[in-house]
Amino acid sequence: MKKIFGLSLLALLSLVALTPLLVSVTFAKPKYTWDTNPKHYEHGIAVDLGDGTEWYFAGPGSEMGVTDVPGHTWKQTGPYRVKGLHYNVGPSPAAGMPWWATGEPYGALLFVVDGRIAPWTYEIANKMVKKGYVHYHELVDSTGDEHPNLVVWLKHTAVTDFYFDGGPRPDLGHPVTKGVDYLFMPNYFMPYSP
Repeated sequence: MKKIFGLSLLALLSLVALTPLLVSVTFAKPKYTWDTNPKHYEHGIAVDLGDGTEWYFAGPGSEMGVTDVPGHTWKQTGPYRVKGLHYNVGPSPAAGMPWWATGEPYGALLFVVDGRIAPWTYEIANKMVKKGYVHYHELVDSTGDEHPNLVVWLKHTAVTDFYFDGGPRPDLGHPVTKGVDYLFMPNYFMPYSP
């Protein structure tokens, strides 16, 4: 059988037939964006810790009228567990500008987030950091008072490669590769004292 570019005619025809499929997979749009966020994930979630108080992620108020971390949506998966989606959106979604990663499109999904609610102690901090939970976030009640001893330990797992350069701490910019981001705004070493 005649060969072209070192490939048999059958192999070459197969490659030509598969090229549109390969290109469509390579350039497929991400499953979720800020505008197509799954309904079971909420921005401004009220976390139920079983103590009769609704707890929220401390963060700036948004035009959506909620207190939360900018660009995040959440669902509670257990008494002390949350899952989140972290999009390239800032505190003012209507502005339509990328905030966390200026080289990426507005609204793009950057991270899948796993959260564990636990106290901050040196022992817990050392265990959490080894598992990728390098950032914690405060919980506040509806009046803005912080929880007396619990924080949400967060592990950010990047869904793609990009440069993290925006948000509230551009000084912590760094290249991110797909997988757990051990450099995501690390504050695990800072004791929590409400």
